[in-house]
Amino acid sequence: MKLLMGDITPDNGEIIRNGEVRIAMLPQDVPDDLPGVVYDVVASGGMEHLELLREYHDLTLEMARRSDSSLLKKLERVQHRLESSGAWLFHQRVEKVIARIDVDENAEFRPLSAGMKRRVYLARALVNDPDLLLLDEPTNHLDLHTILWLEDFLLKFEKTLMFVTHDRAFLQRLATRIVEIDRGRLIAFSCNYSTYLERRQTLLEAQEKEWEEFDKKLAREETWVRQGIKARRTRNEGRVRALVQMRRWWARRQEQAGNVRLTIQESERSGKLVAEATMISFAYDNEIIVEGFSTVIMRGDKVGIIGPNGVGKTTLLKILLGDLEPQQGRVRLGTAVQIAYFDQLRAQLDENRTLKDNVADGNDVVIVGGVSRHIIGYLQDFLFPPEQILSPVSALSGGERNRLLLAKLFMIPSNVLVLDEPTNDLDAETLELLEDRLLDYNGTILMVSHDREFLNNVVTSTIVFEGNGRLQEYVGGYDDWLRQRQTPVQVIRPTGGRNGESVSHPLAPSGAAGQSLRSGKKDKPPQEKQKLSFKETRELEVLPKTIEALEEEKERLVTTLNSPAFYVNANRDAVEITKFSDRLEALEEELDEAYARWDELENLASKFSDKTGQNIH
Repeated sequence: MKLLMGDITPDNGEIIRNGEVRIAMLPQDVPDDLPGVVYDVVASGGMEHLELLREYHDLTLEMARRSDSSLLKKLERVQHRLESSGAWLFHQRVEKVIARIDVDENAEFRPLSAGMKRRVYLARALVNDPDLLLLDEPTNHLDLHTILWLEDFLLKFEKTLMFVTHDRAFLQRLATRIVEIDRGRLIAFSCNYSTYLERRQTLLEAQEKEWEEFDKKLAREETWVRQGIKARRTRNEGRVRALVQMRRWWARRQEQAGNVRLTIQESERSGKLVAEATMISFAYDNEIIVEGFSTVIMRGDKVGIIGPNGVGKTTLLKILLGDLEPQQGRVRLGTAVQIAYFDQLRAQLDENRTLKDNVADGNDVVIVGGVSRHIIGYLQDFLFPPEQILSPVSALSGGERNRLLLAKLFMIPSNVLVLDEPTNDLDAETLELLEDRLLDYNGTILMVSHDREFLNNVVTSTIVFEGNGRLQEYVGGYDDWLRQRQTPVQVIRPTGGRNGESVSHPLAPSGAAGQSLRSGKKDKPPQEKQKLSFKETRELEVLPKTIEALEEEKERLVTTLNSPAFYVNANRDAVEITKFSDRLEALEEELDEAYARWDELENLASKFSDKTGQNIH
């Protein structure tokens, strides 16, 4: 993108630009401390007109406050200069584009949210009516509502759009052509993202076969050239020259860049119940964060949390994990819970210390899963070359920082992972690998994310902030939530083309918000429960298999402990024998709990069945 913008020059070759083409860029990192109001920031996209427009804008604001003949004369002079310089048309474009982004032009820029600041900078890029708009990771740090707004906005953009993104849903919906940078080469695919994945896999498989055949041929030629004296006398010099060329090509050939190797360190498993929240409510001053919300989180659940930026997702996590007391209701935590926090590690990164110091505190060895690993080898698993481990964190890109955070996170033994926006800046391959590891993780996951594809692929349920403190939990991921909402939502499914279609934003608040902490109004009496919840139904389905597995393990342990050979084994000490006995005792307790819970759920299901006259499970 810097090459296209002309910020840097190529080492070789040339870039031919149409001199009349206007190019604008929305950078990945939007400045957050610019002085002035929204109008000033947007108008700064046309620097040659900025001072004159700022003077005109300030005069009109002053005229709105007081009427003065001297102000009127100043305004007339400025208007004349605007017309003669062509800045008047630019002023009209500024106001028009600000209207499109739905932000108050007189609002101060600094207090705006990250999403609103990105909107303002998008308007700044658009104000010169570019023929080519470049976007660098445009969805980073945006909430779902703003991402959907941005997609809808860009679908209507009639000029050329080029963007870098890790957001696969964004890519699928907008891109009609994909250019991949692979081992120094640009490979273009004229298709949407899902088709690109299929074609790319076919291309890689064909390349793998081609390289296998080449390697076989090279081995044959190397054998031929090393044959004895008689063969060398009659060898073909053209064939030798061809071999030299093959050697050079093989030396230049690059394998695909390695993938991150992720291994999550799991501790001993937690109790079956991780956390239970009953009618919890919380507010800051007069702003309701959570009101009357209940949920049960069981071992192995993978829960996604979505909602607008600043709505209180982090507060909810703190309440569910016992770090913050609810003002109403209660939270009960399970036993043997060991938590690893991704977001806390982000705050612990020291910008001035090296990668080695941040991960290993200056040591050469780290302990991962009870095994000693040299810090160089461990960081290479996360694609950090040896020469980079002594670089300061301040020199890392956004994606490299997140990989470093994952390296720190996965050193911590845990049975509960708390992930706050883990996908920011990660490439597609690392995202897919992280998804696989989280799916294989036997513990519990609580995850805040605005990556729709990631939510679809990982979570088993989704807690949604629906406005005014009202939270609702839905089975499955993002798409499942859209299907289950009581309020119908018109959603544009990814088609891979920009066609100007609009989207209704599903995060807009809908329905009543329930009891207010401010007003003290009482809710209507809760309706009597009519059926098992989804979690209870799922638990009832899996309990027989769980009990069967526990009974089989118990039978094996009893057989082992009853065998005289077990005790006469010369390599077995008292500590190991005690471990077997303790495990048998724990198994019996787990079985008692499982049978009791099974009986409880069966009785509930039977009661509901009698009421409705139908079998519900």
